[in-house]
Amino acid sequence: MRLSSKTITFISLMGALGNILFIISNYIGNIIPGVSVDLSHIPTFIASLYGGPSIGFLTGLLVGVLPGIQYGPLSPYGSWATLILLPLGKSLTGLTAGFLAEVLKVNRKKYRSLIIFPLVLASYVPECIYTILYFIILLPFFTGSGSLGILAYVLPKAWVEIIFMGIFMAALKGNDGFNIFILSLISGRQDKKTV
Repeated sequence: MRLSSKTITFISLMGALGNILFIISNYIGNIIPGVSVDLSHIPTFIASLYGGPSIGFLTGLLVGVLPGIQYGPLSPYGSWATLILLPLGKSLTGLTAGFLAEVLKVNRKKYRSLIIFPLVLASYVPECIYTILYFIILLPFFTGSGSLGILAYVLPKAWVEIIFMGIFMAALKGNDGFNIFILSLISGRQDKKTV
């Protein structure tokens, strides 16, 4: 996979935006120690829906950096391994969303905003499964103890966030001006045929 400097800049921009959104939402929406609101996936979805699976995957990795620190070494339920494991989970969502966007050709369909909400929900399923495995298998392996109780907070919270992001992304994808802007950031041109 060869990435242009424009694409690398876009991935970096989306990764930085995701981490900024994480800081803001984490500060405002602390639920219990180790669990807080996390809206960092918004840039992951933007990158994957417009750029495809590889751009979504790489953006998900970058978006997972600060959550990996917060939920890893700074959390009573995490470990240093979370610095790697959490970004991998987030990258699964970017990869899946990008793949589904390509298969469904959401950048070319007239009614693309109607497709986006279920696409965003479906895109989170692999990360959801990964999150369950993380708390049941990986976390006990790396820390010696599991945190199944925290999973009861994490999963419902995550699905509420994904539902919100699905609605938000459907609105963004239905906006022609936003579509032209993002496509110009990725490709360096404004291709109105794909909008």
